[in-house]
Parts: sequence; C-alpha cells; structure tokens
Amino acid sequence: MRQTPEKKQRITRDTLKFAFRTAWKERPSVFIVYAMRFVSQFVSKMQNAVMAKLIIDELVLVLTGGDVIQHVRNAALFAGMYIAVQLLTGVLDSGAGQLEAVHAEWFSEYVDIQLADHTMKMDFEHTEDPEALDALEKAQEGMSWYSGGIVGVLGAVFGLVNNAAALLGVSVIILFTCPWLLPVQIAALVVITIFNAKNNKIDQESFLELSKSNRVYGYMFWQLADFKLGKDIRLYDSADMMCDKAQRFSDEQIRIWRGTQRKQRKNSWVMDAANALRDGISYFYIGFLAVTKVITVGDFSMCVSAAGTLYWSLYGVVSGVQDIAKRCAYAHRYIEFMRFPAAMEKGSKPVKNCRHTIEFRHVSFKYPRSEKFVLRNIDLTIKSGEHISIVGLNGAGKTTLIKLLCRLYDVTEGEILVDGVNIREYSDEEYRRLFAVVFQDFQLFAFSLRENIAFGEQADDSGLERVLRLAGLWEDVQKLPHGMDTILYKSFDESGIDLSGGQRQKTAIARALYRNAPVVILDEPTAALDPVAEYEIYRQFNTLVGGKTALYISHRLSSCKFCDRIIVFADDTIRENGTHDELVGIPGGIYAGMFAEQAKYYVGCNA
Repeated sequence: MRQTPEKKQRITRDTLKFAFRTAWKERPSVFIVYAMRFVSQFVSKMQNAVMAKLIIDELVLVLTGGDVIQHVRNAALFAGMYIAVQLLTGVLDSGAGQLEAVHAEWFSEYVDIQLADHTMKMDFEHTEDPEALDALEKAQEGMSWYSGGIVGVLGAVFGLVNNAAALLGVSVIILFTCPWLLPVQIAALVVITIFNAKNNKIDQESFLELSKSNRVYGYMFWQLADFKLGKDIRLYDSADMMCDKAQRFSDEQIRIWRGTQRKQRKNSWVMDAANALRDGISYFYIGFLAVTKVITVGDFSMCVSAAGTLYWSLYGVVSGVQDIAKRCAYAHRYIEFMRFPAAMEKGSKPVKNCRHTIEFRHVSFKYPRSEKFVLRNIDLTIKSGEHISIVGLNGAGKTTLIKLLCRLYDVTEGEILVDGVNIREYSDEEYRRLFAVVFQDFQLFAFSLRENIAFGEQADDSGLERVLRLAGLWEDVQKLPHGMDTILYKSFDESGIDLSGGQRQKTAIARALYRNAPVVILDEPTAALDPVAEYEIYRQFNTLVGGKTALYISHRLSSCKFCDRIIVFADDTIRENGTHDELVGIPGGIYAGMFAEQAKYYVGCNA
C-alpha cells in the first residue's frame, strides 16, 4: 500500500525519537563517538582544500623571485601542519570507527534480546499466526543490514550533520574564488537525487517482497542444519527433497534481487552521466579561470578539491535525508512489531491461595483466522484434587482444551472460571503459576540438566534430587559426567549428551513436579512409549501428584482406571463423562469401544 508523505514523515520522526531515546538511555557514550568522527572528518575535509593552496602558492612565489628561503620555509611549515593534522584526524577517526563497531554490536544484541523477550510475552496466538511471523521477520531484517540498526540510524543522522558542516565550509571558499561552480554542482545533484530516490523506492519494495521468502528459506536452512533431525533425513533419504525446497526459495530470492538490479540499472546510468557532465564542466571552468589568471595556481588546486568536497557534501546532505528516511522505514518495522497488539485482556486480580475449582461454562472455540469451531459448548467442572483422564481420538480437541485452561488462547464463546472468577480477571503471571504442564511436544534446551528442570525457578539441590528420584531418573543422573550440571546436546558444548526418549520424558515430568503447582497436566508426553511403559509412568505419576488436581490427556487409556473421572471427547465436544466402571458399562459407548480395542495392550497391568 502506497504511503502518504505525512505517514513517511511520521515514521521517520517516530524512529528517530526511538533511536535517540534508546541510545541516550542505554549507551550514551555513542554520542561521544560521533562527536569524535565529526571533528576528525570536518577538519580533514577543510584542510584538504586549504592547505594545498597555501603550500602551492608559497612554492610559486619561489619561482617568481621572492624570498626563496622564507617561502620554502612557509611551504614546509604548511606541509608539516598538513601531515600532523592528517595523522591526528586519522587516529581519531580510526578509533571512533572501532568504537562505533563495538556500539553497533552491543545495540544489535540489545535489539535481539528485546525482540526475543517481546516475542515470548506476546499473546500465544501470535506465535501461530503467519502475519505475526512475517512481522517478526521484517523486524529482524529491518534492524539488521537493511537499516544498520540503531547505530545505522544514528550514523546516518550524524553523517548528514557532518556533510552539512562541510558544505557550509567549502561554499564560503567557492563563493570567493569560483562562484559559478555552485549552480553546476546543484544542477547535477538535482538529477542524481531524483533518480536515487527512485532506486531507494525499488529497494523498499524488494524488501517487502523478500520477507516471506527469507522466513521460509531460513526455516529450511535450519532444518537441514539441525543435527537432531539428521536421523529422519538420512533414513528417509529426504536430503535431496529438503535441499530442493531450500533451493527453490533461494532461486526466488535471486529472482527478486535480479529484478531489483534490472529496475535500478537505467537510473544508475542517468546518475553516472550527470556525474560525468558535472566533472567535465567544473574542470573546464576552473582551468579557464587559472589560464586567464583570474585565480592563482594555489586557488586552482583549492577549487578542484573544494569542487569535489562541495559536490559530495551536497550529495551527502540530500542523499543523507533520503538515507535517514529509508533506514527509518526499515527500522520502524521493529517498532511496529514491538507494538504488536495483544488481543487478550490483561487482568490484575491476585489468585487466592486455596483449593481451586475449575469450571468451563458453555465454552466454544475456533482458532484465529479460522471459521471452524474445534470445541463446542463445553460444560465441565473440575474439583480441587480430582484426577481426571481426558481421552479421545487425535484431533478431538483435548490439547485445545488445555491451551484454553492455561490461557494461551481466550475462549471464543462462554467463559472459564477458577474459584468462581473469570480467568481473564486474574494476573497472567499469578494465574499461570497454578499449572505445571508437560505437552506432547515439550522441549528440552541445550542447557544443563539442572537448568532444564528448575527452568526459571530457584535451583535447590535437595528439591532437584527429590523430583529426579520421583521421576525415576536419579540413578541415570548419577552416571552422567557432571551430574545435574551436565549439558544436554552438543549445540554449544562438545561434552553435551543426548538423552534417550524415556529419559527426556522423565526429565519433563521432573520439571513439572519441581514447579510444585496445584494443577498438574500431562498432555500425551508419553505418546512415543509403548502402552505398557506409558501405563507405568502414568500410574507412578498419579501417586506422585497426591492430592493435587491432575489432568491426563491421551488417546490411549493408560490413566483411566486409576482416575476419579474420565471425560471423553468426540466431534468437538464432550460425549461421555463418568468413572471407568460407569463408562465401560454403556452399551455401544465411545469409551467402552476404545477400551475393548485397547485392553489387549494392558493385560497383566495392575491399576
């Protein structure tokens, strides 16, 4: 969608305020760095124009019969001053450049951390929303090489100031020596500015076109580079298929870039022609003034140098304004993402420290951007301390129910109450501490085993040992090279270890136990185990949670016989609700049919 000039100006102002405010708050020393660059570059430009004139004029006077010794001494003095100043400004500019690079790296990491933090605090529904994922991709790219990040924006502003100061200085020189250079430089600049603006517009259009392609290509690349997926890729001989997919998106990126360069090529030719005309006319004019002795030989040298400085300073001012607008437009994607709207209401009511009753009242739900309800008219009350098994075929809505209970999503219709209060009214942080959840797709991280279990809680050795023993993992931990401090996986540490499937599941269960939450939920974390092994883990876990509220989600029936109640999901709603004995006795019932089908797996298992 085409942006109005007013909107572009607002985006530029908004981004500049953000960049300066953030820099001043987080790293004010960056302004000292730019002050160093300003002084070194301004002094260097001015002396390049003036010192050559002074040296040449003194040497010309030697040839015209003046005081030879005095003029040579003066020329040598000016040359020495020139060398000294160049050395000083060179050291100053080099040091400032190194410090600028350090600040750029610091701000890059700062932005990455802020992005990651905001992503984790956004409403969960955004993590599964392509629009939000594209916005994140644009934010990451917009604050990287497209804009140069905060330092890139600040550098463009200070570059503009530097060029404006140099422009003012050389304009004074030219006005008193060769004034007709000014309109020649300005005319060339007008042409170049117009066509440079066209190229900038093409750049921004290609940036928007590339965002989705970059996100998909990045996903494919990391899938290929992920060692954990290596077995599947090798055993199914799918490397070629994965590479072909990645190559298609790579080809798409190249196609877009080639199209961008093709569109910009004619504009670049016009700018090159304008530059050539400017140089030819300028040198002819200055040479004519020198031959006709309107200016001295030193003036000729100064004018040639000043003409170049004048043009590039003029160009720097005009293109600097465009560059700032372009960088701000890219960087503003980050600001837009950080303002990504939260759909959920944020409550503030504290959660009472009591035995909690949970009630689903006429709850229906459909995922964002979908018209299909995945849950319809759910009415369910869960009393404190109840152990409930929620069963049903895959896709019946069991996991969605848990996502709603944990308030990863808000209900579409109806309400969920805890202790008679709508969960929207509770503080999110306090409310979510009610739950310890182990999802089927739980994740362990390339941290120590200790950190994976404590996971944000205070790591207490005795508490960790207790839950590891309860989860049946303590003996395995004793055999690890560094015990609980052993790093998982080899992503960052060559001595990292890979856990077996059973060990991973026990670690996830230990994490849930360590959280010590009043409501514990297992959402099919043992689906990869055989039915008997799953039954044993559920039976043991049911003993471990004791008087806490426990919810077991599965399409198997491992947990059903020792639970207080069984909820059967089918066709997006609750179809049966009762104890094992009640449900198995319903002729033609859903649960009775499932139990009869699966009973052969549990022969010999004692509830």
